[in-house]
Formats: sequence, structure tokens, C-alpha cells
Amino acid sequence: MSEFTHFNEQGRAKMVDISEKQETVRTARATTSIAVNEIIYNQIQTGGNKKGDVLAVAQVAGIMAAKNTSQIIPMCHPLMLSGVDIEFEWKVNSEQSKYELFLYVTVRTKGSTGVEMEALTAASAAALTIYDMCKAAGKEMVIGPTFLLEKTGGKSGDYTRE
Repeated sequence: MSEFTHFNEQGRAKMVDISEKQETVRTARATTSIAVNEIIYNQIQTGGNKKGDVLAVAQVAGIMAAKNTSQIIPMCHPLMLSGVDIEFEWKVNSEQSKYELFLYVTVRTKGSTGVEMEALTAASAAALTIYDMCKAAGKEMVIGPTFLLEKTGGKSGDYTRE
């Protein structure tokens, strides 16, 4: 059974001390998706959204979220990230009126703790930004699922989702 590391001797929350952990190159890749209607799909594809370039703004929002994860998630350590990349991929079935945008986020650092939370936060913020920019054309958008695809580095080793 694993020990809870985020509690002090009084049973209260604490930030884990990572000062003794080895510094290694660490990466994490996370994904999420957002299902949209045909109007939103066309707006994003043609640049016709009144608020601007939806994917460019979502890209910046995701990068900013990764950089500020420790200010959003209470027990995350502030990290010096060496890279954040976000890729977008449409999966469209126009016959069934299904328009789904997949977001893939990769975060890298050299440090004493992993970047899984930064990748997940970036994916979530980018998807939420798309929702915010497109909600005038349809509020029925669905975000998710959001999950970790893989991570490398650190004491626990590598992980790849099956």
C-alpha cells in the first residue's frame, strides 16, 4: 500500500519536499477533445470566428496554463518548463454531423518532479478557451475525456497509456 505523501504529521495538507529527488529530463503528453457543431467547425476552419483565430488563442492559453499550473493546482511545484507544444487534429464525420477536435499537449522540463499536471492543465485550458471563443455559435460543445497519454523520467519511470 502506498503512503500518502501530501499530509503532514497532523493530517493536514502539505507540499511534498522534492529537494532530495534526482533532477532528470521529464516529459508528459496529455490529450483532450472538444466536440462542436458544424457552424463552429466551419468558423474555426475558415477563420470566421468574430473573436479571432480560435486555435492560435487556444494554443497561447494552453501554454500559459502549463506555465502557471502551480498557481491553479495547490500542491504542484512551480517548474521551469523547457518546452510546451500543442497540436490539433480534426476527426470529422460530416454524414453523422460529428466534428471533434483533438488536442495533444507535450510538456518538457529538467527537474525534480514531473510535468503531468502541466500537460493536463494545458490541455484543459486550451479546450476551455475554444469553448469560450465559440459559445455564441453553440453551447452544446462537449469537452473530454482528458487524460495522460505518456510520461518519461523520474523515480517512477516511464508510463504509456495502453
